[in-house]
Amino acid sequence: MGDPVVVGVDGSASSFDAIDVAAREARLRGVPLRIVHAFGHPALHLPPGAAPWNPAGESLEPMVHGVVARAEKQAHAAAPDIEIARSVVAGEALEVLEIEARSAALAVVGSRGLSGFAGLLLGSTALHLAAHGRCPLMVVRGRPDPAGAVVVAVDGSEAGQAAVEFAFAEAVLRKAPLVALHVWNTWSEGAYEGLPVDPLSAVVADVDRLREAEQRLLDRTVAPLESAFPQVAVERRLVRSRIRPALIEATGSAQLVVTGARGRGGFTGLLLGSVSQALLQHAHCPVVVVRGRG
Repeated sequence: MGDPVVVGVDGSASSFDAIDVAAREARLRGVPLRIVHAFGHPALHLPPGAAPWNPAGESLEPMVHGVVARAEKQAHAAAPDIEIARSVVAGEALEVLEIEARSAALAVVGSRGLSGFAGLLLGSTALHLAAHGRCPLMVVRGRPDPAGAVVVAVDGSEAGQAAVEFAFAEAVLRKAPLVALHVWNTWSEGAYEGLPVDPLSAVVADVDRLREAEQRLLDRTVAPLESAFPQVAVERRLVRSRIRPALIEATGSAQLVVTGARGRGGFTGLLLGSVSQALLQHAHCPVVVVRGRG
């Protein structure tokens, strides 16, 4: 078997929604499911120099038969034939899940955890893993259309290219069509193609040339993967609009949306772009964030 699907569970309703999805993802990939439960604040309890996380021992038997046992039972109900492992760890959830996910094919979390503040749309664990995780992260949210397409945000960045490759593989697994969506507008970000820009309004002057340039970006990103995955029905969709609202709208009829962690317009040093954050907070279906090869 390959690397497992790792899912974090903390007892919240959101994390138990993630258990169902993660179990089905493990079955889809033919890999084990690893259920991870982290507890405590090791900085308050461990001696100086101790590791930030430690596998739990037999003294935690009641906890294992509590939240984690319920999660395992739910996972078996969702996908009876998968192999399931438990990992109950003393440590801070962000660090524990980041470490556990290093050897995972996919990490899955709910959009909100027990520690979420009222009014927040995205939990700190999901946001942290999206920014720092080593493997693709699926954040479970919304009401996906099981017959819908896999939607991928195409932006020409390195992480965007990795996201497109991941999305094609997902479309094959799910036997689903794929929508390669590239959203553009007339602001000066289009000047990377050498198009004329009005310095006062920061708007590209030649809209037709910009549209052609954006179409070329979409075509050269998608075409090689269409050849590599001929079984996938692909729609290349070029949309002139505000980027974040257009992507969020496209998720309304999707079963999954895939995005890179950072786009070409991101600021140096930021680990998660504004488009990815917008999808994580507002998409109508589960979101997968894929980091670039670097």
